[in-house]
Amino acid sequence: MDAAVDHSARAAAPSWRQRLDTLRVKLFVAIAGANVVLVMAAYLIYGWSFDQGLVEYLNRADEARLTPLIVRLAEGHQAQGGWDWVAKDRQRWTDLLREELGMTRGRREGDAPPAAGREGAEPAPPPAQPAASGARPALPPFTIDPRLLLFDADGTVLIGPADRHGEAVRKPIVDRGRTVGYLGYVPRLQMVASLERLFSAQQNRRFLAIAVGLLVAVVVTAALIAHWLSRRLGVLGAGTAALMRGEYTTRLRIDGHDELAQLGVHFNRLAQTLEAAQRARQQWIADIAHELRTPLATLRAEIEALQDGVRPLTLSSLGSLAQEVTRLARLVEDLRVLSLSDMGALSYRSEPLDLGELIEEGFGAGRAAVQAHGLQLRLALPPGLQVLADGDRLAQVFANLLQNTLRYTEAPATLDVRLHAEDGHAHVVWQDSPPGVPEDDLPRLTDRLFRVDASRARASGGSGLGLAIVKAIVEAHGGRLSPGASALGGLRWDLWLPLARTRNPHA
Repeated sequence: MDAAVDHSARAAAPSWRQRLDTLRVKLFVAIAGANVVLVMAAYLIYGWSFDQGLVEYLNRADEARLTPLIVRLAEGHQAQGGWDWVAKDRQRWTDLLREELGMTRGRREGDAPPAAGREGAEPAPPPAQPAASGARPALPPFTIDPRLLLFDADGTVLIGPADRHGEAVRKPIVDRGRTVGYLGYVPRLQMVASLERLFSAQQNRRFLAIAVGLLVAVVVTAALIAHWLSRRLGVLGAGTAALMRGEYTTRLRIDGHDELAQLGVHFNRLAQTLEAAQRARQQWIADIAHELRTPLATLRAEIEALQDGVRPLTLSSLGSLAQEVTRLARLVEDLRVLSLSDMGALSYRSEPLDLGELIEEGFGAGRAAVQAHGLQLRLALPPGLQVLADGDRLAQVFANLLQNTLRYTEAPATLDVRLHAEDGHAHVVWQDSPPGVPEDDLPRLTDRLFRVDASRARASGGSGLGLAIVKAIVEAHGGRLSPGASALGGLRWDLWLPLARTRNPHA
């Protein structure tokens, strides 16, 4: 027994794939994944851009630092008439580089220049002037390494590694308008060396720390957003599950005005509609049971009276039984018509009909009931207004309206019926005399089994289905029905039916 329970529990427990296949996990992965890709891309692009920018900056700084050196070399070439003064004196070349590239070592006051005391040496070119007060900060020093080369006018390497002359960028040295040589330098490599490499690595570490911080913020933010959205959707899911269980009183608390809040509003309206439908269904079943029980109880009492000999078996007693059976059959037929109408299975045989003639024929068939009730008719039914309709169904519409007037109007009663064309429709205005219907009850008159509690009570007769049948038939013909207050003090019905399209015989 315990093993079976444990096996069923394991079967019911969700697998790890099912636990991961949730909206919260998917939202977290989508948001965090997209942001992680962006952060990593930004880190790589920014690091590459920094390295490239650093190299480019240092190369430009090299070129700017070399300009004074080129001027000194041109002046020295002019003064010495050639390049022997540096090509054969490497110490002078080194000292010149140190002076012009910002790496001159401080001399003690009174010391002579390096080449001044050398026998037979030519005077050195004038030293560079010191920077004026307030000048811009010095550029990064040009590293003294084998990146500098000196060429003569023919491109022959005088100073520097001859094997790297192909990599060197050459800057012309001009003496009195004539190029007398070139100062070449090898650009810094893609990955800068020594101090520059260390600085780049330090910046990359800083970028990495920033990227890690951004990733942590992204993960936390994605988790919070995923939790927030999944929580709100979870509330909607729980509400939907409650509706599936038939708990139509479920309502959601609405916070905000976004799309999820609007979805919650629609959910509450759906729940309200389902709750109203449930109450209507329950009331419908109760009303049907009541309507069927009344004639059946009467029939049962009549039959028991006949069986017990309380009432003799006469034509009068049989007529009473037949009246109750007719009433029961009419109720069942009305229910059948409404159910067929709801399913769209109520058949209609449409043909062009003169609506005025159809209404007059209905009053002719009910003349006896009209006269017995003392109902005064005022009719305005012009001929020629044709509608495409089922004559039997429309006759049932006006017969039910007439029965409603006969049941509920007080003698002496008046019925005013007028017909006219209006915007492509045949408009029937049906008005009777008091009593009227409260304004709040007007929209419910076509509800099934609804009755007004006061003057139009069940004591007047009827099952409460006649007006519902009228509405169903009218709407099935593409028309509409609207109740209102009558100018005569009773109830008014406005009925619209589409006019039939007449064919032109000359077309």
